[in-house]
Amino acid sequence: MALTCGIVGLPNVGKSTVFNALTGSDIPAENYPFCTIDPNVGIVPVPDEKLKPLTKIYKPEKTIPAIIEFVDIAGLARGASKGEGLGNQFLGHIREVTAIVHVVRCFEDENVIHVDGSIDPIRDIETIESELIIKDLDSVEKQLYRVVKSARSGDKEAKADEALLERIRTHLDEIKPVRSMEFIESELERVKRYFLLTMKPVLYVANVDEDEILAETRGELTQRLFDYAESTGAGALRLCGKLEQEIARLEEKEKIEFCAEYGLPEPGLDKLIHRAYDLLKLQSFYTAGPKEVRAWTIRKGSTAPKAAAEIHTDFEKGFIKAAIFKFDDLMIHGSEKALKEKGLISLEGKEYIVQEGDCIYFRFNV
Repeated sequence: MALTCGIVGLPNVGKSTVFNALTGSDIPAENYPFCTIDPNVGIVPVPDEKLKPLTKIYKPEKTIPAIIEFVDIAGLARGASKGEGLGNQFLGHIREVTAIVHVVRCFEDENVIHVDGSIDPIRDIETIESELIIKDLDSVEKQLYRVVKSARSGDKEAKADEALLERIRTHLDEIKPVRSMEFIESELERVKRYFLLTMKPVLYVANVDEDEILAETRGELTQRLFDYAESTGAGALRLCGKLEQEIARLEEKEKIEFCAEYGLPEPGLDKLIHRAYDLLKLQSFYTAGPKEVRAWTIRKGSTAPKAAAEIHTDFEKGFIKAAIFKFDDLMIHGSEKALKEKGLISLEGKEYIVQEGDCIYFRFNV
């Protein structure tokens, strides 16, 4: 499953620094607006503690983690929705991603320019949110124009679209993102077809300085961001982009030692990737054997045939059964042979809902 997170924010908030840390890249992160013009793309493995013990048991030729694609999108500014600067281009890049990681500056530094001359995380969030809302309003009005004529002629589908688009327009007029609306299941399917920017899930990342990330309490600016995120139903976490970039350059053993020395339970970037997973309601299942151990990404609530399709579409078409055992059971008993003897491998059909940590062998006929 393709998962693409667009990293957005105002200029000079640390987007490119966070991207570099995530991807091991070395793109410019300069102290002036619009340093990033074209989007930079990086493929990042999902940190997964289950892969190492699975590899130890199966001793495969290769081990493949699940991945997330991150896109570093140029800093947005006021007027982007009206095409000022490279606004239309920037917003087009956001339209193509699955979720938005919104980096917000929550640190003071007189040597780093802020486009508005002062640090205010809520103002910065609202600046970008407003641009996305304005762009969505324009999109909704254009779609309304197209469906109204058909709706007036009695087309039931067009009537349903018209009513839903009118509701959305009213909500956007109140300067509220579409993701804060409530929809029934049938409406959600329609909303997906409108490709609205403010329907995308958002995770706010408070970019703080080193002193705060090592402190036990959040700073005032960070707390304001967390309170705002909670009030709008969005997620939030804090990290220090500069520190994470240093950690990312270390070898794995050095990373563990560094985090232990500074009292960090895990690198902030690992937490960011896991939160991105949660944001999109994703989970992993595993296939394992002598050739490879691999983590696969699916949406929570997916059936066994849908999981099979992640490996190959033919697996879904010819699905017969899935032999499933739990990662935790394998860790306790040490081998598939032991699991079979204890009856801990089950054969499941098309209705089975795959669970986090399932290890699966698919039986199919093509």
